[in-house]
Amino acid sequence: MHWFPSLQSSVNQSPGVEQDCTTPLTIERKSHPDPINPALIRINDRIRAREVRVIIGSTGQQLGILKTEEAVRRAKSYGLDLIEVAPTANPPVCRIADFGKFKYELTKKEKESKHSATKIKEIKFRVKIGSHDYETKLRHAEEFLDKGNKLKMVLQFRGRENAHKDLGMAMMHKIIKDLETMAAVDMPPKLVGRAVGMTMSPLPAAKRKRKFAKIEEEYVEDDDSDGEEDAPENEDNDSVTSEETGHAG
Repeated sequence: MHWFPSLQSSVNQSPGVEQDCTTPLTIERKSHPDPINPALIRINDRIRAREVRVIIGSTGQQLGILKTEEAVRRAKSYGLDLIEVAPTANPPVCRIADFGKFKYELTKKEKESKHSATKIKEIKFRVKIGSHDYETKLRHAEEFLDKGNKLKMVLQFRGRENAHKDLGMAMMHKIIKDLETMAAVDMPPKLVGRAVGMTMSPLPAAKRKRKFAKIEEEYVEDDDSDGEEDAPENEDNDSVTSEETGHAG
């Protein structure tokens, strides 16, 4: 939301020349401004400064520097509020707008920002995973990637599988190949202790192309206990439910 559409980044003033009260003030902007807490915003008679710089919210028109009392009267004459939007500026910057709508817009933008934040989804594999379970996991992976999430792929070794870690690396490279139309590798496969892991990021939306059909069921994965890591080699392959973790959002 741009509250200062016509403010300049600097003001040139000759020595000895008095500055006009309507001259746009100099504002140093942060590349990532801090979010505004609606509960801390001062409005109308709660504004403490004696003078404020006033902007009409609906048009962006600047009214210049006014006495706070006059600015409040001006806002109320429009049936609106005087909202202090930049309290640390000198003088503070206020906006004439409907405070209820102003708070709604702030809350809406905050929710959208949280929703669009990148998340990392973890998917676990095993060396002896069946083809059906493997494809199911990659369907979930494509679903996560299509929503803009990053992926953390983890393959854990059990018992005598630790003597064949090359098979785990081979599976990781197969995953990379199968997801090449959906993701790029951030961190290549790396062996750490009894597991090999890697991270992947989604390609730009226009370049993504699914290889596997969409899947409807929710991704749920239970963590493996430490005692299971040394289980006998002939145990059954893990199912999707027993392997998958509840990181879906």
